[in-house]
Amino acid sequence: MTTTATAASFRPLDLDAVHAFVLVATLRSFTRAAEALGTTQSAISLKLKRLEDRLGQRLLERTPRQVRLSSQGAAFLEPARRLLAAHDQALAGLEEAPHRLVIGISDHVAGRDLPGLLARLQGRDPTLVMEVRIAASRDLGGLLERGELDAAILRLEPPLDGRPAELTAEAGEPLFIDPLCWFAAPGWEPPPAAPLPIATLSAPCGVRGHAVRALDAAGIPWTEVFVGGGVAAVGAAVLAGLGVAALAPRAAPLGAVEVGGRFGLPPLPSAPVVLRSTVSDRRSRAALATLVAAFRAAG
Repeated sequence: MTTTATAASFRPLDLDAVHAFVLVATLRSFTRAAEALGTTQSAISLKLKRLEDRLGQRLLERTPRQVRLSSQGAAFLEPARRLLAAHDQALAGLEEAPHRLVIGISDHVAGRDLPGLLARLQGRDPTLVMEVRIAASRDLGGLLERGELDAAILRLEPPLDGRPAELTAEAGEPLFIDPLCWFAAPGWEPPPAAPLPIATLSAPCGVRGHAVRALDAAGIPWTEVFVGGGVAAVGAAVLAGLGVAALAPRAAPLGAVEVGGRFGLPPLPSAPVVLRSTVSDRRSRAALATLVAAFRAAG
């Protein structure tokens, strides 16, 4: 005869609670997980409390500043991900045919964290194929208008006259504010009595425009020593010691250092990062919400 304790041990887990745990553990935030799931922070907390009660283990350590996995939570995370993946695969046979979601991400926004951000979508929906295009914000806006993208994450550069960027409904959903700083290779020094060497993207890049305008306004002579076709190329020029570059910290190459204060370079304007989207189906909206929550957590 099955005992009460044995029967309880076979009581199935609440998959919604497991999903909430995986999102909180991945995003390290109750708030971001709630955004991704379209619910409230209190609802997420309640789901996790019930999951911890069901397992008889504390999965997360909560502090006012951060969320950390307990040792039991770290051990449970990968099995939880496999459980959700198996569940999604079981449903995949009942779903529609594989669906493609085409997302454009600004070159200045994608940054070195992009692989980790995309990895957070692993197992989210095995029937969804995500296509990501990296390009300048001005180009992505046009692609979205022409229907070649389903969504775009853009850096909304403010006007060169110093006015802030206008966050209208047409501009998109605000995600976070992205700063802009001066970066150089460790130990790099500007050449004495010579124009400041800078590495940039080609015009009409908005970041380039703000960089040269700030230098001109500060009376700092400059010269272009490298013009790259993408942020990765500009970052490579910085690490090679060719000069300084104006970059968002998330887009700066690993190893580059912020040097604006050290060299007396002028401050640069921050810009809002926004989401524009035309998606309406459930699977695309869910995947996009998870990616946006990851961007917000990283930003």
